Amino acid sequence: MNNNRRPRRPLALLSTSGVTHLQRQNPFVVVWWSAAFPGFGHLLLNQYIRGVLLTLSEVITNTLAHINEAIIYSFSGRIPLAKEVLDPVWLYGYCMIYLYAMWDSYRSTLEINRQCELAEMEDARLQALVMRPGSIQYLERKSPRAAAAASLCFPGLGQLYNHRFGLAFYAILWWWVYLGFSHLHAAGLALLLGHAKESTAMLTPHWLLFMPSVLGGSIYHAYVTAVEHNRLFRVEQRQYLRERYSAAGYRLLKR
Repeated sequence: MNNNRRPRRPLALLSTSGVTHLQRQNPFVVVWWSAAFPGFGHLLLNQYIRGVLLTLSEVITNTLAHINEAIIYSFSGRIPLAKEVLDPVWLYGYCMIYLYAMWDSYRSTLEINRQCELAEMEDARLQALVMRPGSIQYLERKSPRAAAAASLCFPGLGQLYNHRFGLAFYAILWWWVYLGFSHLHAAGLALLLGHAKESTAMLTPHWLLFMPSVLGGSIYHAYVTAVEHNRLFRVEQRQYLRERYSAAGYRLLKR
């Protein structure tokens, strides 16, 4: 391949925002995360604008339709209250967004898998380092466990570890929003002090129900992103060594 020609399908792009890459994924896993929280499947696909719009739509329509409150009433056996609290107009919009997020993430995963296969066949040269006044980006070996542990401590920190700065800021900001409106920290402190009833009364279930999906999604995203960055690191190393030593008759073994 002529390396002076602009690649038609680059496997990855380094920029000040981080590493954006094509990656093969199981479409059913991506759909599952879209069902857990609309928009998460698109974030796994590196489709950040679509993912942000869908996650914002999930929070807004869920809040206006009172979905989480209805879930709490249903689980506690108060079905009439669950029916009463729901807003039919916003519920319809919520259902449409929910179904669209799952369908579009499945369709997009299949297409990105095809694009990834073509990009690997083209084998366009990857960048190892990009220097800009505001940031330095580079391919490096990462620890997927460290990325997952960072997100477990506070969602967004795993994305920061993976140099996805925009997504890290977005995740950290929203986690503070969930903590503030759910009063989870205050309730946890009251529980540690032995005030169980006061702790339960402090919690706001609507915002609390968002948090398990957000925490799990952040951990999973950080882990698989670190795994993929390691793969890209190996690909770039092979490309560099092939260019440097192939003329000398050395042959790289496949791993």
